[in-house]
Amino acid sequence: MPDLSDTRSQLPAPLWRRTGFIILCGCLISLVGFGIRSSYGLFNQPISAANGWGREVFAFALALQNLVWGLGLPLAGMLADRFGPVRVLALGGILYGAGVALSAVSTTPLALDITAGVLVGLGLSGSAFGIVLAAIAKLVPDEKRSWALGLATAAGSLGQFLFAPLGQVFINAYGWQIALMMLAGFAVLISVFATAFSAGKVHAHVRNEARIPFTQAMRAAFGHTSYLLLMSGFFVCGFQVAFISVHFPAYLSDVGAAPELGAWSIAAIGFFNIIGSYTAGVLGGKHSKRFMLSFLYVARSAIIAIFLFSEPTTLVVMTFASVMGLLWLSTVPLTSGLVAVMFGTQHLATLFGFVFFSHQLGSFTGVWLGGIVFDRYGSYDVIWWISIALGLFAALIHLPINEKRAEAFEPARV
Repeated sequence: MPDLSDTRSQLPAPLWRRTGFIILCGCLISLVGFGIRSSYGLFNQPISAANGWGREVFAFALALQNLVWGLGLPLAGMLADRFGPVRVLALGGILYGAGVALSAVSTTPLALDITAGVLVGLGLSGSAFGIVLAAIAKLVPDEKRSWALGLATAAGSLGQFLFAPLGQVFINAYGWQIALMMLAGFAVLISVFATAFSAGKVHAHVRNEARIPFTQAMRAAFGHTSYLLLMSGFFVCGFQVAFISVHFPAYLSDVGAAPELGAWSIAAIGFFNIIGSYTAGVLGGKHSKRFMLSFLYVARSAIIAIFLFSEPTTLVVMTFASVMGLLWLSTVPLTSGLVAVMFGTQHLATLFGFVFFSHQLGSFTGVWLGGIVFDRYGSYDVIWWISIALGLFAALIHLPINEKRAEAFEPARV
């Protein structure tokens, strides 16, 4: 009989085992996960009005969501690095869907904190782009990594572009409670997409990296000045984007804009972030990531300052949202890329998880402080100016980052 083993080995891999298909499923997870989360700001006014709450109640629940997300991601990263991403992503999708659905029937501040805050935060820890980026980074060679990370981040931005107006359509057509139930159905799809990662093969470049015990890797990373600077800068990113995501629709209503403008401005941020994130990923593979991050933070501060001194017409609002979108999550492929440059991919999900925790501390601070300041002063002006100052601070501290592999993480010689 003829030997068919060579023939079988030359056949192309099935679609579900190909790297491109697995990356596509990762992008879909980012799209759904970030899209639903980005639409939560649309529920600020209807939930607060229905329950007779001030905005601080909703703001605290969303701030808690960001904090739990950040606290849970390092743990989820450890589990993904140890056991693979499939189970972590699948469980995250289930928790995410449950939290969103139960938010619709939360009639006390404590209930909203548990559902929209803790449950959704845990779901995001296991299913949002932190785990996806680390999983994708292990599938591609070094020279394509920044591109792949940019692509996955851009997919999350596409989710923001799609889900912000979709959420508003659901609210207008069915009311805010049914709208949350419908969004919860999308969240459960994350568990389905996660199964694709069970077929992924680690790239040869990753197999050649130095194998470092977990505790040694953590000590080396937290003793690395550049890693600490990167964490500090990502705090600023979280403060800025979370404040705008949650409070910008309400801010526009306060100045007399139609509710739809808030939804479309968030959608515009998402659409232009597709361009910004992908471009940052491509350029990050060719140019200095730290200098690009410094530029992004300076540009954010500049566009916020210009917006504050402008009349908030529809044209001005949409221009602000579009430019801000180009700068929005462009920091993510560059920041995660720097973590991979400095420490490799063996513990990438964990190490990026700690950086992202810093981001979420910033998110918690920006969202909650925004609600406190508004309830006390009836204006968000103080938070806008804090965002400007923090952006300039972040631009400065990225400049001294050493954009090289840490000595303890040098690739194994082969």
